[in-house]
Amino acid sequence: MGEIVLAAKVTHVPTMLMSEQPGRLHGCRQPAIDGHLEIARRARELGADTAVVCDTHWLVNAGYHINANHRFRGLYTSNEFPQFIQDLEFDFEGNAALGDAIAEKAMAKDVYTLSHQIDSLELEYGTIVPMHFMSRVADFRVVSIAAYCTVHSFETSRRIGEAIREAVEESNSKVLLLASGSLSHRIWPNDEYEANNGTFTISSEFNRQVDLHVLDMWQRGDWAAFVKMLPEYADYCCGEGSMHDTVMLLGALGWDGYKGRGEVVTEYFPSSGTGQTNVIFPVV
Repeated sequence: MGEIVLAAKVTHVPTMLMSEQPGRLHGCRQPAIDGHLEIARRARELGADTAVVCDTHWLVNAGYHINANHRFRGLYTSNEFPQFIQDLEFDFEGNAALGDAIAEKAMAKDVYTLSHQIDSLELEYGTIVPMHFMSRVADFRVVSIAAYCTVHSFETSRRIGEAIREAVEESNSKVLLLASGSLSHRIWPNDEYEANNGTFTISSEFNRQVDLHVLDMWQRGDWAAFVKMLPEYADYCCGEGSMHDTVMLLGALGWDGYKGRGEVVTEYFPSSGTGQTNVIFPVV
């Protein structure tokens, strides 16, 4: 029988890649990179063979979608930031059977979900960036789930999380579950970016304070209160992808009945106006 062995909320900011390149940003995101490596090490030690990534950079306007290709290989250039991420080589084995099983479980919960094996269906960088670093530690198989959900309810995304857990438990896979996205996500307006040193600053003090409060709640394990405030948090603080990645993660872990406490492995940092971190959610 399979199991989710570890779960985490992770950043995927492009400056992590630039941090390893020569230039003014060299070394600037080392704590975020180290956080990814630590998450991967712990998952490897727990026997994880597959990473299921809820990706807030994969936008979908109808239904839920799973990229369950047998293999992901190619060169990636970001449509959003081609000056930041270009010709990034990747090569990950997939876990098509698990992706199909998640879709089947979701459909049984009356959540319309499609699992795809289409060679031309590309991964988004919410999946590629974390796996770029984590694959240095272990050769995780990859399943990517769209989590930039524009016309979807939190209730159905919660059920997607439940479907992930049920499908994993009936499989032979040990899974690292990743919610790939920021906390607050108000990117600096273009004409304000340079004047505010936007790469390294937050665009809203209100957002920063709420982010820090949320991290404190996670570390205390105050999930009952957090899930109540989550819709307004995602709304008022511009949560990336409306934070459907976080909803899916908590749906898989037990929602307001989850008993674990978050462990911050990368201290909170601002990036381009947004709030970023890496947090481990132990499976209990």
